[in-house]
Amino acid sequence: MTRPALTFYEFFAGGGMARLGLGAGWTCLFANDFDPVKAATYRDNHPADDFRAGDVWALGAADLPGQADLAWASSPCQDFSLAGGRAGLAGGRSSAFFGFWALIEGLAAEGRAPQVLVIENVSGLLSSNGGADFTALGEALAGQGYGFGALEIDAADFLPQSRPRVFVIATRSPPAPGLVGGSRYQTRAVRAAAERLPPHLAERWIWWALDAPPARNLDLAALLEDDAAVAWHTPERTAQWLAMMAPLHRAKLEVCRDRGERIVGAVYRRMRVEAGAKTQRAEVRFDGLAGCLRTPRGGSSRQVIVVVEGGCVRTRLLRPREAARLMGLPDSYRLPKAATSALHVTGDGVAAPVVRWLARELLEPLLGMAQISYRSA
Repeated sequence: MTRPALTFYEFFAGGGMARLGLGAGWTCLFANDFDPVKAATYRDNHPADDFRAGDVWALGAADLPGQADLAWASSPCQDFSLAGGRAGLAGGRSSAFFGFWALIEGLAAEGRAPQVLVIENVSGLLSSNGGADFTALGEALAGQGYGFGALEIDAADFLPQSRPRVFVIATRSPPAPGLVGGSRYQTRAVRAAAERLPPHLAERWIWWALDAPPARNLDLAALLEDDAAVAWHTPERTAQWLAMMAPLHRAKLEVCRDRGERIVGAVYRRMRVEAGAKTQRAEVRFDGLAGCLRTPRGGSSRQVIVVVEGGCVRTRLLRPREAARLMGLPDSYRLPKAATSALHVTGDGVAAPVVRWLARELLEPLLGMAQISYRSA
């Protein structure tokens, strides 16, 4: 007999990249995001009847249909300050995460809490405020009967983009032995976060086992548009980028120029402190990866592609479709027409292949075991 599709709620859904990653074996019961550009993108790529645009604080448990197997929350990283939040967990705080958590508490009060939660965020969640934020998150999860653990996964294992993120996986049922053990994604930061937990939370900790995927066979160059299809910087603008490079990065570029072959790299602007003063620098990498995509603010966070070939150097901006490919989105995925909006959606998303691997190797086996115990009761 075919098992029914697993069900999920998707909060802070953005353009629906977690939904894409979960795949056809999952059914979305409810999705939400506050941002109008992301909401329009979600509706343009997924059925609109399960999506609700607006503030998560305006929702109540009655707005969420059924009992989902999973709740996925890619909450805004700037809102994830949980230190000192115990009063907020009880009485409400303004951050988006606490709006999501109020819904989980409401569902739990009705006996409809999801069996599994995934909270995805920047890796700084593990150590911010001296670890107090992560401990407060653990208090919230344990208070609703969840055991939990964390994995720090870099999208570079799947895609040519350096994008480390932490995934906190929480469950209401004890996991099967095969899902617990060692993993390369139990990084030093994860281990340190676990060691800081007080004893009553350490008892709730789960060392999730997750194998690494097969070796990635894509590099940055493979995802780029043809040279003739894109607009390149003028020689003067390229010279400005080169002038912003520190000697070490300029030397890397000159080594590539001397080789004579075609070499593709990525450039990012960063503020560095040199001789006691902040200096804007262009930093280049030629390891086949793009730097971590970010949301563009005034264009300063938009990456630049550099191509060194035949002794010549050309530069141009990363295009929105290329950014989408770096998130594992198919070319059929419909992006906003404005480049800044498209880069906002992609830069704030979760890499879809990471979600698929996590679902296949951990979430689906975890829920398959749980279904036997609570769905047949």
